[in-house]
Amino acid sequence: MLNLNGQSILVTGGTGSFGKKFIENVLTRFPKVKRVVVYSRDELKQYEMMQKFSPAKYPAMRYFIGDVRDLDRLKQACQGIDYIIHAAALKQVPAAEYNPTECIKTNVGGSQNIIEAALATNVKKVVALSTDKAAAPINLYGATKLCSDKLFVSGNNMRGDRDLSFSVVRYGNVAGSRGSVMPFFLEKRKEGFLPITHKEMTRFNISLQGGVDLVFFALNKAIGGEIYVSKLPSYNLGTLATAIAPDCEQRVVGIRPGEKLHEEMITPSDSFNTIELDEHYIICPTNLNFQGIDKNTYLAHYTAQNAKCVPVGFSYNSGENEDWLNIEDIRKIVKEEVDPSFQIKAASLAA
Repeated sequence: MLNLNGQSILVTGGTGSFGKKFIENVLTRFPKVKRVVVYSRDELKQYEMMQKFSPAKYPAMRYFIGDVRDLDRLKQACQGIDYIIHAAALKQVPAAEYNPTECIKTNVGGSQNIIEAALATNVKKVVALSTDKAAAPINLYGATKLCSDKLFVSGNNMRGDRDLSFSVVRYGNVAGSRGSVMPFFLEKRKEGFLPITHKEMTRFNISLQGGVDLVFFALNKAIGGEIYVSKLPSYNLGTLATAIAPDCEQRVVGIRPGEKLHEEMITPSDSFNTIELDEHYIICPTNLNFQGIDKNTYLAHYTAQNAKCVPVGFSYNSGENEDWLNIEDIRKIVKEEVDPSFQIKAASLAA
């Protein structure tokens, strides 16, 4: 059972949507946590976060200005840290395409710095956040996150006899996070129309809390090298638009460069080393055999979660999913996760 009381945690990119929700959970669930370090480069966002999680009210809180590109600063921040949650990244697909070297420096170089800082200190576990775009990537952002995933998995090869593991959690569209489609549609409906990239486009849905819970699961269970994927419901983009703004015109504007029609989490090529649990999938590493760790090791470790191998050729994408959200499901999520004041006019419901 995971117990973070008395432990010290560092969250890179800690001022983001995930970081704030994760830290809120830690402070609530583990009131005797020793330290929670927010590591990020935006002093304004740190100042704003301090208004809610002030060191005066929460003595465990610390705020470090720093960039994951700066290895020396990371090593300073990791002194006395037990767990690292790596959430810092450049995430905007168009920005990454226009500024590729900057994206590579942060998402790839920064990940390697996290690994080196953990190896140089006494960190016990590192959990890195990934994205569906890392599965068979078609844009630079996805390619950098695939590189990052590979680095963290391979980091376990360098741990030697250290009590240290590296693992990854992978999920896609987070309801209500900055830049996601739900708040975008809520804003655009004021203009009387919604721009739809493709009415058949699908996405997985995960709440911020679901993302946090996946990280807690990894912190509790990881032996190193796992890429965790939650079992999630899908929704259709046209259905989402109808649920949020039934009276608005839906204008098809076309799929943007670097965008997939369906979110993909696990490719058929991954099926050879993927196992299924009750609530998750795990893509197991293929390069840890020299340590005596292979897929059978993970099957045995996750026996309590009814671990089993997936069929060869299995894939997990939002278009072929068996679990779907309907209009009412979506409206409930929008109200609970995005905008508590959200409502649909009675005339729209009647229509």
